[in-house]
Formats: sequence, C-alpha cells, structure tokens
Amino acid sequence: MSDKKDFNKKYKKKIADLHKELVKMQEWVIQEGKKIVIIFEGRDAAGKGGTIKRVTENLNPRHCRVVALAAPTEKEKTQWYFQRYVAHLPSAGEIVILDRSWYNRSGVEKVMGFCTDKEYINFLQTCPEFERMIISSGIQLIKYWFSVSAEEQIKRFQSRIDDPTKEWKLSPMDLESVNRWNEYSEAKDNMLEHTDTEASPWYIVESDNKKKARVNCITHLLSLIQYSEVENEEIKLPNRAVKDKVDRPDKSNFNYVPEIL
Repeated sequence: MSDKKDFNKKYKKKIADLHKELVKMQEWVIQEGKKIVIIFEGRDAAGKGGTIKRVTENLNPRHCRVVALAAPTEKEKTQWYFQRYVAHLPSAGEIVILDRSWYNRSGVEKVMGFCTDKEYINFLQTCPEFERMIISSGIQLIKYWFSVSAEEQIKRFQSRIDDPTKEWKLSPMDLESVNRWNEYSEAKDNMLEHTDTEASPWYIVESDNKKKARVNCITHLLSLIQYSEVENEEIKLPNRAVKDKVDRPDKSNFNYVPEIL
C-alpha cells in the first residue's frame, strides 16, 4: 500500500510538471504559428482517451482541438478516403489531436470487413505519400500506438460493464474485438510494416499501467516539439472601481437555481 501511495504521489507531481510544460509548448505554438497533428491509435481500452484528457485539460481549447470522427456517412463513403480528415487539419497556431484517424482503414475496417481488399491495399500504398504531403505543407505529424495486453484489456472492459458511468464506452465493436484479437494483431503488424516510415514514424506506448503510459507519452511528446518558453508581460489586476451605492434590481425579480448543498 505504501508503494502505491508513493507512486501516486510521484505521478501527481510529474503530471503537474508536465501540464506546465504543455502550456509553455502551446504558447510557443501559437506565437510561432506552428501546426501540429497528434494521432492516438491503439486497441480498444488501451488508454488513449485518458492520455488525451491529460494532454488537453489545461490547454487553451481555442488553439487545441480533439477530433473523434463518427462512422462515415453515405456521402463520405463516396469521397476520397482521406478527404474528411483533411478538413480537420490545423491552421497556424493550432494543435489537432486525432482520437483515432485515417488508420481506421487498416484496423477496424480491415478486420470487420468494412472495406474491400482493394481499398485496404490502396490505403497501405498511399498513406505514406499522404503523410509526406501533410509534413511537406509545414505540419508536424506525430503518431502514437497504445499497446495493451489481452488480459488488461479484458479487465478494463469488465470495469466498464460494472460502472454505469462508463457503459457508453463499451460498444459492440469493442466486444467483437475480444473475439478477433489475433486478427487485430495481424492488422497492426501489417500497418506498421507499411506506414512506420522515416518521415513519419510510429511511437509505441506500453499502456498496461495507465498512469505510467500517460507520463511516458506526454514526456516523449514534449521532447519531439522543439519549443521554447515565450516571454509574457507581467499580469497585474487593476484596482476595482467601486461606487458607494449602486441601484440594483431586487433578487426576487430573477429565477435562481435552488441550493441543494
């Protein structure tokens, strides 16, 4: 128990320090007009969502967007595969986090039969070129794959079943992934073989321990972005100008939320 308390104490301290660095990094991105895309991929319940929350919770949401697209519409299915993702790429001074991405085609779409073999092969062949185009446009592209063991995934699925606030996280696709563990493993290996390039490498995050995975991933992310601290003017609160008497309407004129606590 003591070891767990010590670990949690170190974790909270480390996360607090990383949050400060993430804010510094974002200020630099905004000032310098940088464009960053961070892809989070991995098996279901691998801990992507928790890490994304830790990355974004202290950042300015006007300059940091999380994109988690739903299944494509009938119209989108007729478009160039990458088309709907292009619309979400960042402008200057923006960080875009993709909670799953165009790599759906090499994962769930391949394993569940939602794309044809021709579409799958075409994706593997053209994805590296698409990413080179993104990078050459001035966008820094960073890709993380969260790796979780079969045993830990089952534990996390069961915790979602047991917690009514987390049931929504468990989809039919998640349940089916239990039966298709090997197929997903083969799809991942093939995806890495074709898309882990020198220009756009994959970084694997071991995530059986969620807290360690968050610290490791965020620390690594910050190391990839060559930011520097932005000098800001000192902020001073002005003295409030208070009049001796101000005529205000009576509170009984308004509807107030009842106090429960």
